[in-house]
Amino acid sequence: MRTSQFHEVKTRQEASTTIMWLTGWSMSEKVFDPMRELLPDFHHISVDYSEAGSPEEMLVLIETVAKNILSSNGIAAHSRGDGRRLLICGWSLGGLLALQLAAKGYGDGLVLFAANARFTRTKEEMDLGWSVAAIQQMMIGLRKNPQEVVTRFRQNLFRETEIRAGAGLGSELPFVGNWTITGLISGLQILRSEEVLTKLPIIACPVLVVHGTEDKICPYSAALELVAGLPQAELLTIPDCGHVPFWDRESAIVDTLRRWWHEH
Repeated sequence: MRTSQFHEVKTRQEASTTIMWLTGWSMSEKVFDPMRELLPDFHHISVDYSEAGSPEEMLVLIETVAKNILSSNGIAAHSRGDGRRLLICGWSLGGLLALQLAAKGYGDGLVLFAANARFTRTKEEMDLGWSVAAIQQMMIGLRKNPQEVVTRFRQNLFRETEIRAGAGLGSELPFVGNWTITGLISGLQILRSEEVLTKLPIIACPVLVVHGTEDKICPYSAALELVAGLPQAELLTIPDCGHVPFWDRESAIVDTLRRWWHEH
């Protein structure tokens, strides 16, 4: 195939793909803006679950949006044959939500940033996640001083070397969203209770996992577990990186995403 024809095929693939963006706990969806700007040929839709009144409402909301995307494309959720595609990109909490959608048959591909298939773990599995007690303590704290809880969580996003390098200048980053207390608690309840580990084998779509080796929130070992359990998964490891593997690396991440998406 000649270069011009190949470019035409790629452009057609991108124009027929909708990317559904799911952000992390307490964070603004604007964090994805730099990547979206580098993907102008794709359609982009963000889901705002910052005001969810319950974990059930949050789960219903993302599924409803996925259904609406597919409906507006004129295709059924489980029988897509016209070349139109849904790519779901999720970060942290958003990654867990993306996996839940994929387990229900939504999505032709997933891109998971700093995600895991189960956030809370037993005492013997602390290298894979957090304890239930830690999440419950955050929920108690949200009712007393929500700003303190969010700030403390935010301090774990970056490694110290990243902060010293300027990546973690929090006041300049569009990370913290305007979440309600019920939205924050609903997100924590998702992290505390939802698990997709047992459902990984049924997720048939290709998955690109992007994860930092020094992630304090979703440990890198959980990414290895995730990739090992998925039928079609590729791992992009970001050395010496914390919980925001795409930040200040958008161009390289997008190049990998394009290559991976076109291959599949």
